[in-house]
Amino acid sequence: MQRKRYAPGRTGSTARTAVVLTSVLGLGLGLGLTGCSAGPTTDDIAVDAKAGPVSPVAPPGRYRTLFEPCGSVPQSTLKDLLPGAAALPDAERGKAYRGVAAVTYDTDRRVGCTWKADSPETSHRLALDIERVVSYDPAVSDDARAQEVYLRKQLAVGIPVPPTTPPTPTGTVTGTASGTATPPSTGATAPENTQNTENTTSTPSPTATTGKPSTAPTSGAPSGGTPTPTPTPTSTGLEPRVLDGLGEIAYLDDTLSTVGANGHQRVVSVVFRTSNVIVTVSYREQTTGSVEAPDSKELQEKARNLARMLAERLEE
Repeated sequence: MQRKRYAPGRTGSTARTAVVLTSVLGLGLGLGLTGCSAGPTTDDIAVDAKAGPVSPVAPPGRYRTLFEPCGSVPQSTLKDLLPGAAALPDAERGKAYRGVAAVTYDTDRRVGCTWKADSPETSHRLALDIERVVSYDPAVSDDARAQEVYLRKQLAVGIPVPPTTPPTPTGTVTGTASGTATPPSTGATAPENTQNTENTTSTPSPTATTGKPSTAPTSGAPSGGTPTPTPTPTSTGLEPRVLDGLGEIAYLDDTLSTVGANGHQRVVSVVFRTSNVIVTVSYREQTTGSVEAPDSKELQEKARNLARMLAERLEE
């Protein structure tokens, strides 16, 4: 039997199969192209809908750099703070006034300087430490983080944080709510209202019963909201305390210790914060032999004056 030879273009089962495969592949390719060009799927839309609002980022601090500390104190001020340097030879005196810069790894984050001058009976040392606080938490500002660092310093030396003033009531303040001992001007012409005022003869005034001095506050602010405690009869006003009018918040620490058999050492530190920068001024005087202990008032005044000068420098 003679076999039939294959001829191109022949129709049959093989050709039909090829046509069907071509149609299926074409349909699948079309569907694939349509799927690639389509928009987001339902799952994608569900994920986007679950995303919450973006949390706000806390503002950065006011300061990005720090000034050079050794050149921030004028020589006239150093002469007053380091009286022993005047008796030194010229070369040593110039070295004492130049100071020694503190070794830090990043001068944009922390800087410092130290000056020292000795005499036969006294020794003086001045030190500056300036720190720029940066918060790495986007939800906490640099100022808030600097406040935390400052409060830790203050509590470490045993100075309590003053209580915050409670909110003032929004209602109308009457004569009895004001807390004043002065009667209202209409009390004499309206005797029928004397039961609602403090100007009665049957009820003594708070000042008369407590024996408080007449200098008690007459405003409506509560006594617990004052920034500084009222000095006691034994207070000298030179104790470690919170300071007003220096930076945004400040305190002063004063410690006296014994050195050797007869020596004394007093260290006065003034610390204040302005925005995200914390400045520490440390002034020390040490005496030897029969010399009296360093005067607290003099050292505090000198340290506070220098701190004010540096606070003004930060405002420039």
